[in-house]
Formats: sequence, C-alpha cells, structure tokens
Amino acid sequence: MATHVLRTSLVLPRPREEVFPFFGEASNLGRVTPPELGFRIRTPSPIEMRPGTLIDYTIRLYGLPIRWRTLISEWDPPHGFVDEQVVGPYALWHHRHRFTALGPAETLIEDEVTYRLPLGFVGDMAHFLVRRQLTRIFMFRQEAVRRLLAPDAAPAQVQLSIE
Repeated sequence: MATHVLRTSLVLPRPREEVFPFFGEASNLGRVTPPELGFRIRTPSPIEMRPGTLIDYTIRLYGLPIRWRTLISEWDPPHGFVDEQVVGPYALWHHRHRFTALGPAETLIEDEVTYRLPLGFVGDMAHFLVRRQLTRIFMFRQEAVRRLLAPDAAPAQVQLSIE
C-alpha cells in the first residue's frame, strides 16, 4: 500500500494570534468544508481542544454517509496541532497544521496530510480519484479560510502538492 503526502500552504495577511484561534475552534471545520460533503460534527459542543480530544463527525462521499473520528494528538497553540483519524475511510490519515508568523500581520498556514488508502492494491488504483477529490477539498478550504479571515485580501495564492 502506497503512502501519500498532501501539502498546502497559504499566506494570510493576519497575525498568527488571530489566525490560530479560528482553527482551534472545531465548529469552524464545517465552514471550510465544501457543502456537498454534508459535513456534520457529532461531538457535543463545546469541544475543548487539547491532546487526547476525540471529535466525531460525518461526511458524505459519493452520497454515502461516512463516520469519521479524529484524535487531537498534538496541541501547541499558536504554532500548530495534529489530528489523526481513529475511525474513517482511510487506512492512515495524519494531518499536521502549522502556523508561522512571517511578520506582525502575516501568517503562513501549512497543512501536511500523510495518508494511505484502504483495500491495498485496489485502493492504490483508485488514488487518482481520491487525489482529485482531496485537491478540490483543500483548494476550497484555503479559499474559504481567506474569505473568512481576510475578506479584503486578494484571492488566495495556494500552493498544493500531492506525492
């Protein structure tokens, strides 16, 4: 089974101390997820973000409801955090979020997702579909973050790669 890495980066004209709290609020994940995925958090609010926090939610992939549970395995405000899939559609999902202050009013937001598809060889053959879907989801996410946190800024200049 192949392991893949998705990387994105976005520079936002906002201080890190204003950017990180948006990502630290679990309910905002639905605001940056494409609506057709039908994202819904199932864990009761408020959700205290810290190492060991479990978050349950559902999404819809190709019309099928999928339950997903993530674990916050690292929590280091305002520098970053890691969420890992405990239950969900992937054989492996490890998502590192990094926030770097580039100046007093500018933040570099980086995502690095290490993932592996289920079903061995069959899953690997379907990677081209998953790659397309993840590219679309993360491009949507980056533009939504820009629109919500820096609405007066130019459209997001997103860097995205999948290995």
